[in-house]
Amino acid sequence: MVHAKEGFFVRHTKPPWLKVKAPGGERYTWIKGQAREQGLHTVCEEAHCPNIGECWSTGTATFMVMGDTCTRGCRFCAVNTLKLPKALDPDEPAKLGRTIAAMGLDYVVVTSVNRDDLEDQGATHFAQCIQAIRAASPNTMVETLIPDFRGRRDLLKIVADAAPNVIAHNIETVERMTPRVRDRRAGYQQSLEVLQMLKELQPYRHTKSSIMVGVGETEEEVLTTMADLRAVDCDFLTLGQYLQPSAKHLAVDAFIQPETFERYRIIGENLGFAYVASGPLVRSSYKAGEFFIRQHLERTKASEPNAQEIRT
Repeated sequence: MVHAKEGFFVRHTKPPWLKVKAPGGERYTWIKGQAREQGLHTVCEEAHCPNIGECWSTGTATFMVMGDTCTRGCRFCAVNTLKLPKALDPDEPAKLGRTIAAMGLDYVVVTSVNRDDLEDQGATHFAQCIQAIRAASPNTMVETLIPDFRGRRDLLKIVADAAPNVIAHNIETVERMTPRVRDRRAGYQQSLEVLQMLKELQPYRHTKSSIMVGVGETEEEVLTTMADLRAVDCDFLTLGQYLQPSAKHLAVDAFIQPETFERYRIIGENLGFAYVASGPLVRSSYKAGEFFIRQHLERTKASEPNAQEIRT
């Protein structure tokens, strides 16, 4: 059945462009074993990412720090939730650094659950993880996908001062759908303010965000969200199809055609994003270290202060 708007499909089964191979292979098995051995969590597994086979087989993974249990209950997310998760593992930063060094990655993504139960919401621990990666693998580019830290500028500064190459914070969906899709403690304007504050703190730092589609938004609303992100000088953007993790999660409203994603990519580039990844299987950290992003970061690296200069 076709949705009222061109480019939107409403179906009970996934369309062919969403079918992926089952994960496997030597590299995939090795990364999974390393994560288990060190007691680390990957968002690839926790969030049931459809690209896990492709990314892990090529040696790319997104690590999730501060545990595997979130204090928030967004209706789209497969990560476990509790009001009071386990205490943070003080050895996690060192474990993360060792694992990434052993993997020999030139680009890594670090994300986290929300930890509203902690006084600093985990910002210090997050920063320690970045610093441990820098110490163990100094040539690895680090992208962070951070929570909103309740919009607190002081906590955002703690993470920014650890000097990741890219700081991502996902707006997730259009403004109208935000109360239905995200936890009540999250907010559309708050996410925009987080991205804006990050640029105010460090104008040279690259920022990134992501939009899920297929949750009930209109194309006009997607374009408005893209424009709002550019208004706060967001550099990189990803757009992908929402997939329902389980029957208890938010239902898919529509499957968006690949042609619509391509149109979003072109519009995003015309709006001024330095890089746009747009496609049904794209996720916020999908191909994060793709050649174009690495090349873009290398070109601008010389003009950025190092971590020591930031702290002083």
